[in-house]
Amino acid sequence: MTLNPIISILGRRLRLAVIGGGPGSFIGAMHRQAARLDDRYELVAGVLSSNPERAKKAGLEIGLAPDRAYTNVLEMLHAEKARDDGADVIAIMTPNDSHYQYAVAALENGFDVICDKPMTNTLEEAEALHQKVTESGLVFCLTHNYSGYPMVRQAKEMVMDNQLGTIRLVQVEYVQGARADENDPDPAKGEVSWRFDPQKSGPSLVMGEIGCHAHHLLRFITGLEVAQVSGEIGNIVPGRLVHDFAGALLRLNNGARGNYWVTQAAAGVENCLRIRVSATKGSLEWMQEFPQTLTFKPFQSPSQTRTINGPGTMPLSARSSRIVAGHPEGFHEGFANIYSDAAEAIVARKAGVKADPLALYFPTSLDGLLGVRFAHSLIESGQADGKWMDC
Repeated sequence: MTLNPIISILGRRLRLAVIGGGPGSFIGAMHRQAARLDDRYELVAGVLSSNPERAKKAGLEIGLAPDRAYTNVLEMLHAEKARDDGADVIAIMTPNDSHYQYAVAALENGFDVICDKPMTNTLEEAEALHQKVTESGLVFCLTHNYSGYPMVRQAKEMVMDNQLGTIRLVQVEYVQGARADENDPDPAKGEVSWRFDPQKSGPSLVMGEIGCHAHHLLRFITGLEVAQVSGEIGNIVPGRLVHDFAGALLRLNNGARGNYWVTQAAAGVENCLRIRVSATKGSLEWMQEFPQTLTFKPFQSPSQTRTINGPGTMPLSARSSRIVAGHPEGFHEGFANIYSDAAEAIVARKAGVKADPLALYFPTSLDGLLGVRFAHSLIESGQADGKWMDC
């Protein structure tokens, strides 16, 4: 990881305000920790819950000043916009159905935005939000954090460097077991309750939770787009009313083929996000549960294992690492890379200078739009018994 360029250009850290991520939220803590890891942001304000009392209490507990532990999002946006020391960036980590509303409000008030995935629940909202971002000229970052892992970035740059040749086949999977309990098919209480409400979580639980990550990982590493999808989607746990499984055949825009499957109901599996990219000169394999290694299998040559900061490390990967060879980096660091890259783009915009090109690989509103479009096409295909659908 490069030295902090933010203070040298802006003269201070970026001021960050958060929406959501209050008590009991795993992802809220990840956002706040990622923002602080490289010392490029200062957390100054927030609305940490839709419940006013919880919002105020949670804001004070994480160290916000009493007058900046807000209880209403629009109130916060207007108040921070009016302050001389107001927030620069708004980070959104709320239930999926409010991402569009809060992102649009933040953009309309002149704030750059960092938003948790999926970008929106509906395709219409995704298209409108992407247009809003494009027209605003502001930075919009979507936290597909797995694209921040050093060895994922190594894989991307090897593809860009033509070390694999022409891609012919991509296989990607994201397999979890957290929702495999057949005695509790649809939890209706506690932290996860909104996730089982399609009005809040979107038309497909599994696609919003993990399917969008697998789709983005494929696109990020290969640089290819999914042109068509033939899929099946539904539930494998009896009595479950939401999707916990999706599988599909893919046609990519260079003529390559793909295999895609995701589930949260594979009993005993923890967090197995895995991809294999096969091309004319060889194949790459990466697995999230062992993130510090990337396997390269050249055609008719011995297999090679690439490691963080080991031999053959490329600039995009090296830039994304904070430690020396032989030490692992993972979820927190990948998340922080997304935040740090977005910070460089935001400061470059504010200062009217060009950002380091290696800082511009973070996911954007276009990635969010394509992710929502893919999910909706897969759902439509599944409802039509696997008919091929354009993406």
